[in-house]
Amino acid sequence: MRHWTRFSVGLAGALLCSLPAVAQTKWNLPAAYPTDNFHTENLNLFAKDVADATGGKLQITVHANASLFKAPEIKRAVQTGQAQIGEVILSLHENEDPIYGLDVVPFLATSFDQAHKLGEAQKPALEKKLASQGLMLLYTVAWPPQGIFAKKDINTVEDMKGLKWRAYNVGTSRIAEIVGAQPVTIQAAELPQALATGVVNSFMSSSATGYDTKVWESLSHFYDTQAWLPKNMIFVNKAAFDALDKPTQEAVLKAAKAAEERGWKMAQEKTKWYMEQIAAKGMKVQPPGPELKAGLQKVGEQLTQDWLKKAGPDGQAIVDAYKKSGS
Repeated sequence: MRHWTRFSVGLAGALLCSLPAVAQTKWNLPAAYPTDNFHTENLNLFAKDVADATGGKLQITVHANASLFKAPEIKRAVQTGQAQIGEVILSLHENEDPIYGLDVVPFLATSFDQAHKLGEAQKPALEKKLASQGLMLLYTVAWPPQGIFAKKDINTVEDMKGLKWRAYNVGTSRIAEIVGAQPVTIQAAELPQALATGVVNSFMSSSATGYDTKVWESLSHFYDTQAWLPKNMIFVNKAAFDALDKPTQEAVLKAAKAAEERGWKMAQEKTKWYMEQIAAKGMKVQPPGPELKAGLQKVGEQLTQDWLKKAGPDGQAIVDAYKKSGS
């Protein structure tokens, strides 16, 4: 009998010891940007909030700088369950569906307030599209406004002709096509090397990307055109989310809401800082001249028409809803 009691106590102890391991769920979150980029910092805070709220029950590991999957592979990896959650810039997938490219239509939304309103108008269609692919949107965060990096003066769009132009989505490729530049598809993680080796000598992006890539080592000018504010989306595999118990699901959604609010605030606060940093490193930071601005506005009008043609009545309805919101 004593032997049986000792066995029972030992078995119970072994079961208790194994419970935390059984209860813990681990998620991988591939991301495309460096560890010190504000988007990645926000992801790490989101992961910490989830771990704290669930008592360590759900652990999310952030894999920064395209170390787990390259940027174009992240969405597919989450769809197929190779990762449970991911972050990617929306416009990377515009070829798949126009809804992913709305926030990079030049001069449609040129401030954080406008970008947020556009995001709200876009959200129902975006959620519907992701749901059809077995994905669920958690939140979005904008980048700082986009400008032009180059190694020479650009006073008109004609000055962009022949530039080796870094493209990362449909819109940036189309801009190159319209102005006569040569588009070269380069994702953020490969951009420093492409600049250092002269594969590209110009690109349109945010001051944040300029800072991340130490752009001042290769280029000299930044034109603050404020053409658009692209957004990153953080999304989860719906089956992985559904497999969580209700309190853990609620913790994820609550942490996502906090991350969205924090991320937009970080983006606005960091915009000025990034601009100051690239100027301090010797870059000529300036607004576009009137001729360049007018030329870019025309490019923007053409790209808006391109987008509306692809998106059809549903796309027009989103743009109309955005404009009614007081953009």
